[in-house]
Amino acid sequence: MKRNTGVLLAIMMFLEYFVWSSWYVTMGTYMKESLHANDVQIGAAFSALAIATMISPFFVGMVADRFFAAQKIMGVLHLLGAALLFLATKITGNSPFYWVILVYSLLYMPTIALSNSIAFYQMNDPGKQFPWIRVFGTIGWIVAGFTIGKLGLEKTAATFQIAAAVSAALGLYSFILPNTPPKAATAGSSASKALGTEAFVLFKERPYLIFFIAAILVCIPLSFYYGFANPFLNEVGMNHPADKMILGQVSEGLFILAIPFLFNRIGVKNMLLLGMAAWILRYICFAYGYGNPNGWMLYAGIIMHGVCYDFFFVTGYMYTEKKAGEKIKNAAQGLFTFATYGVGMFIGTWFSGIIVDNYRSGAAHDWQRIWLVPAYIAVGVLFYFILFFKERKDLTIPVEEANEIQPNLR
Repeated sequence: MKRNTGVLLAIMMFLEYFVWSSWYVTMGTYMKESLHANDVQIGAAFSALAIATMISPFFVGMVADRFFAAQKIMGVLHLLGAALLFLATKITGNSPFYWVILVYSLLYMPTIALSNSIAFYQMNDPGKQFPWIRVFGTIGWIVAGFTIGKLGLEKTAATFQIAAAVSAALGLYSFILPNTPPKAATAGSSASKALGTEAFVLFKERPYLIFFIAAILVCIPLSFYYGFANPFLNEVGMNHPADKMILGQVSEGLFILAIPFLFNRIGVKNMLLLGMAAWILRYICFAYGYGNPNGWMLYAGIIMHGVCYDFFFVTGYMYTEKKAGEKIKNAAQGLFTFATYGVGMFIGTWFSGIIVDNYRSGAAHDWQRIWLVPAYIAVGVLFYFILFFKERKDLTIPVEEANEIQPNLR
């Protein structure tokens, strides 16, 4: 891959995740301040991305990949998305806001897969080259959070306006990206194949089925963090929490480097157990540390995101890859994403909104009780996993192979 091509792709990744971070992290806070939304409405808004995650594989697999150059359709989607993000700032009702966010999410989520396709098509050694390009997406997420936090914008419509401006810029920029022609339509293309149903054969193996169920359940505690961590930190009085929350992405980037080595040294089961235990510790920190809004317990809960996410979800992608093998690995990764960020997050976003609203009194919340709910759920999943998951000890993965596994980190 030429250096100039690498620079173009790195900028693409930076802008792609800058857009997402700009509006997503602080949407709950914005809805409370500007739309006077209740917690159920906030949970519903976050479920829009889960719905889009379930639908986007069909769009990418059956339409975008087969009939259009990837960079062109990504450009169109981001330009349309920019208009919707700007429209979101003009809406004052929660119901129309939800529909705008849903339609926007349906436009945005396919661009994640399209950006990856564009990058991979230009690479002659994706295992080594892609991580260096993809890391700029994490940098973009961090820069967006830092900028919004430092400027004190997280309660304002400026978050969506910034996202709209960058989305429009990325839409135009996409048209100068290297050409990624459409893949030829094949007789095997179908809705079921786009969903990854070829990977259903993995469910014949009891260890993977146990893990798959656990992965869906763990998305419920995950949803509490994505939807309500920023409103929580604002309510309890942390100074500029948006820029503090980027510490979670920093830790995510650091811990992921250790995963290929730990995966082989301590085994997949222990890796997954560490990830689930981290969810419990994180929510205990939130439940008992909010009395000191700028104290170490809240910072610990944020920083623990790296262990929470990487040790369960990134390890889960690696485990899925190893179990699937070369023939159905793409279908297996698609099915895993559909189940977790689609089905699991859809359940979790609605459930978290109901729980948070249940422990609300006026404008205030009983955050200790709220955060103990996902902690208890994580405890339940942990014990379920300890009791039922049994995998052979010789399941290992080479470091160079691990570099090729690139889930959507956030």
